[in-house]
This record gives sequence, structure tokens and C-alpha cells, in this order.
Amino acid sequence: MAAMYKVRPLHSAVVLAEHLPTCMYTLPNLHRPRGAAAPPPPEEVDPSLQALESRQEEILKRLYELKSAVDGLSKMIQTPDADFDVTNIIQTDEFSPLTANGADLDLMLGKDYGALKDVVINANPSLPPLSLLVIHSLLCERYKILSAVHTHSSVKSVPENLLKCFGEQTKKQPRHEYQLGFTLIWKDVPKPQMKFSIQTMCPIEGEGNIARFLFSLFGHKYNAVTSTLIDSWVDTAIFQLQEGSSKERGAVLRSMNAALGKSSWLVGTELTVADVVAWCALRQTGTASGAPANVQKWMKSCENLAPFSSVMKLLK
Repeated sequence: MAAMYKVRPLHSAVVLAEHLPTCMYTLPNLHRPRGAAAPPPPEEVDPSLQALESRQEEILKRLYELKSAVDGLSKMIQTPDADFDVTNIIQTDEFSPLTANGADLDLMLGKDYGALKDVVINANPSLPPLSLLVIHSLLCERYKILSAVHTHSSVKSVPENLLKCFGEQTKKQPRHEYQLGFTLIWKDVPKPQMKFSIQTMCPIEGEGNIARFLFSLFGHKYNAVTSTLIDSWVDTAIFQLQEGSSKERGAVLRSMNAALGKSSWLVGTELTVADVVAWCALRQTGTASGAPANVQKWMKSCENLAPFSSVMKLLK
């Protein structure tokens, strides 16, 4: 069968550049003979891109200059020793007297409309938490507190002085007129337990931890260094003075004597929870009589305050 018509092959045709359309972007000429390099199209630099690159180079230059300056300053600063005395930088703390009226329980504990904020503590009468009783008396100087003492069925008998550790509340007011409820239950527990919000809060265990919580209700503001020192003294008082060996107690007394040689209180210039817990631990363990001179002077300063002197009666 013969072909109907013929078409001339296009591969041998020469396509001129001026015959190509200019409405779209250009592509390399595929019909150009091999070996002939096409001239590169002229590149047009976007002004905004050029400005961005210049700005990046300027920022990197400034960063390198700052890094050099910081490296130079770091060589001028000496690394502090591990036993650096941080008590010298506590003076910037904001202490407020315990009798001030600035603290707001609603801000610290949350606002519960129409309900009294209750603190419930379980404690063993064989080892009464004296620090919590001292802080209770201090809180009574600040807030209107509805106090109560109860005995759990797990305890057969409680000394009369512990049943009256909060004293007698002569003025009976309606419950809603009080700011804080403080209930102490003498119960057979291995360590003191506290609940603030009975329905939702997990119990806080340990005399030191409860003391920290209660003392925070005074609204003191401490910096990080002071807070760490206070926590350290509280733990030392509980685990080494109250529960430690005679060797550990001797080491703690020497440390306390050194600290009290620089300040009238263990941390800073005002009474803190560290003083309360440490004083109670010394009194409860009977090691106060053999304490060094600075510790003896500090203990007298504590006992000149009414909350401490009232707890002293429980030790007789």
C-alpha cells in the first residue's frame, strides 16, 4: 500500500531564536547542535532579597562582636568556691513583720465563697509537733482562727496539756466570721499529716513540710538563695537534730553557732520557719542545755516571744 502523503522530517530543521514565543519564560534550545553552548541569560537580582542578605550579614557581624565581648568578660570573672558564704547576699529580701496585715488568705489559698478555709492535722501525741503549735500561735496574731482539738479512736489516752494545747477560746463567734479553721486530731500516725482542702488535696506529711506550708500563710517574699537556706535548716533540724545521732547533733549545733554569730536569726534579720523548727527540735530532744553560747542566746530570743513561751508549758 503506498503512502498517501509525506511530511518533511523536523529534526533537521533549524529553529531560530527570534521565532520562539516571548510570552513565557525561556528554556534551552533543544534543537541547537551539540557542542554549542547557549549563552546564560542575564540574572536580575531582586532588591528586597539583596537587602535581606545585607541585613543578615550585619546581624551575624554584631553577634560575633558580642560573643567576643562576652568571652573577654568571662575571663575576668572568677569562679566562686563551693563553700561560698551566701548569707552575705540575703539583705535584699523583702521581710515583713509577723504582725502586719498585708497577707491575703484568698490570694494564697484561693477564694471559696461562703466557706471557711480549714486546716486539719493528724499528729501522734507521743511525739507532739511543737513547731506546728508555735506557728498556730503566730497565725492567731495575724488572723481570726477557729481552733479545735480532737482525739481519734486509735489513741487510748492523751495528756491533759495536749488536749488544751490551743488554750480556751472564750469568745464563740459564728463560723463564717473566722478566716481560718485549725483542727488538730491526736491520732496514731507515724508522722504528722495535714490536709487543707479535704476533698481534693493529697495529705502533706512530715512536720517540716507542714511547717513550711503554714508559715507561707504570712505572705513573706524570699529570693531563691534565702528560700534554699531556710529549707536546708528545716531539713537539718528534722533529720539531724530531731532524728539524728549525737554526733550529727553536735555538728549541727556547731553550724548553728557559726551562723548565729553573724545574725540574730538563722537566716536573715527576721524570724523564719527555720528558727521555729530548729528551736522545737532542740527543746524536744533535750539538747538545748549543752548548746554553744550563740545558740543559747538565740533560744532566749525565741522564748521571749509569746508563741514559744506558751509551748514551753507543754514540755513541763
